[in-house]
Amino acid sequence: MKRNLIATLVGMMVCGAFSAHAAGVTDAMIANDAKAPNNVLSWGMGTQGQRFSPLTQINTQTVGKLVPAWSFSFGGEKQRGQESQPLIYNGKMFVTGSYSRIYAVDMKTGTKLWKYEHRLPDGIMPCCDVVNRGAALYDNLVIFGTLDAQLIALDQDTGKIVWKEKVDDYAAGYSMSAAPLIANGLLLTGVSGGEFGVVGRVEARNPRTGQLVWSRPMIEGHMGYKYDKDGKATENGVTGTVNKSWPGDLWKTGGGATWLGGTYDPTTKLAYFGTGNPAPWNSHLRPGDNLYSASTVALDVDTGKIKWSYQTTPHDGWDYDGVNEFVTFDMDGKRMGGKADRNGFFYVIDAKDGKLENAFPFVKKITWASGIDLKTGRPNYIESGRPGDPTKGEEGKKGATVFAAPAFLGAKNQMPMAYSPQTKLFYVPANEWGMDIWNEPVSYKKGGAFLGAGFTIHPLNEDYIGAMRAIDPKTGKIVWEVKNGAPLWGGVMTTAGGLVFYGTPEGFLKAVDAKTGKELWKFQTGSGVVAPPVTWKDGDTQYVAVTSGWGGAVPLWGGEVAKKVNFLEQGGSVWVFKLSSK
Repeated sequence: MKRNLIATLVGMMVCGAFSAHAAGVTDAMIANDAKAPNNVLSWGMGTQGQRFSPLTQINTQTVGKLVPAWSFSFGGEKQRGQESQPLIYNGKMFVTGSYSRIYAVDMKTGTKLWKYEHRLPDGIMPCCDVVNRGAALYDNLVIFGTLDAQLIALDQDTGKIVWKEKVDDYAAGYSMSAAPLIANGLLLTGVSGGEFGVVGRVEARNPRTGQLVWSRPMIEGHMGYKYDKDGKATENGVTGTVNKSWPGDLWKTGGGATWLGGTYDPTTKLAYFGTGNPAPWNSHLRPGDNLYSASTVALDVDTGKIKWSYQTTPHDGWDYDGVNEFVTFDMDGKRMGGKADRNGFFYVIDAKDGKLENAFPFVKKITWASGIDLKTGRPNYIESGRPGDPTKGEEGKKGATVFAAPAFLGAKNQMPMAYSPQTKLFYVPANEWGMDIWNEPVSYKKGGAFLGAGFTIHPLNEDYIGAMRAIDPKTGKIVWEVKNGAPLWGGVMTTAGGLVFYGTPEGFLKAVDAKTGKELWKFQTGSGVVAPPVTWKDGDTQYVAVTSGWGGAVPLWGGEVAKKVNFLEQGGSVWVFKLSSK
């Protein structure tokens, strides 16, 4: 990316604008986010992604007195799926909405301070609804990605654009839906679009200016780059080895989108990004493991070099994206990472070197593999569970259909889990469903769907699809579960008050006992909750907030499941709660 004199002058103006502000979000504040009760500065309530709050005012004894403090509507007709996690800083809430909107709201009153609505072109191609999962804060900026693959940095006080950068070509299928990550002074972002044959990557930028620092592709064979202060690019090493795990040419449009963003652990100094499905879905067209798709990749933040990777679904044939968040935690004196993968297995991995420590199912039915070999780290495939080769089917049009579980929407999808260092349990929003899936011939066309598969999703049980589960990462046991009729699609938060908060598509925000799963409180928000809650303290008062608005991938892709929940109403609002003073 070449920089000219105008870009240099803009950078100087940006620095001047920052000097005029008395205070802003610092690297030290972000590093301490998980322990600081007065702010929520990161997606994940801390860069490690544990979503654990040390606050105790709202606890198992008092949560029954939780009442609404205020509610804020996103307004307009653009309701669709609302998956955003709010951020809290300097008396303001920053929350994104569907269709690439962002709002600043007065934290105490719910009064709108400003709104920025990104002008989207007609040709955007988001795979899984027009969602946005949140923003990042740095200095006096709030930064978020858009559905036409741009990064926008706004002044926190005014909502005015400070810088804007095009990440990639939306006409080729690229988009952005994840919250950016601030790690060691850099802005780290991924891309969406695996269903269109994009090439997933992670980029690091200067958060003050948007200038690129490095770029690392997530598909083997593509070149990484680093950038000097003038924007000049130099090669930073090929990702993997060309054609080693991708015979032929399909690696050139190989997928591996980094569409959920990443986490960062300051003790390992590594950023962890999950990667999506290889493209196309038809696995018979692309022999090999297809690195680094369906993986967790640990990156050196300063250089963009891959320190280690672990592939959860080698040679994926079911769209089992490996993007699920890698949450670091301490176990037996070691820094580990937990990952509830879309493929139905929960992985416990050494956060420093990527060595697999444990892997076990967290859903009841898995048909594609019988287990994970703890010595090799590889799945024990059930070959009859892979959809058939179209070239061997009737007239070469369709391969043999198989029933596969979990369904491609995953045992867990975008909805982030939580970890409590008090109970030493993970709280995982799981789904029990399966699918009929078959492969079809397909060829790449820029901007076209690149699947080579057909599918229909089915519920597995009459009484429930979703299940909130407390999981012991050491033993693999499900300690308790709370079943839910509709699929769970919102994230989780846990607190030192002994609580687990999560939302349901039926519209409820719920609080349950972290040790037992007993329901202690619930509130009807008026639309489905498909976003993660947060909590913070202002003065003497603890607040809880969640975004409400039904949508996301389920009503678009859910087959029979979508029909089951078509009574749910769309919406777009933020609800904030506190304890009643009565």
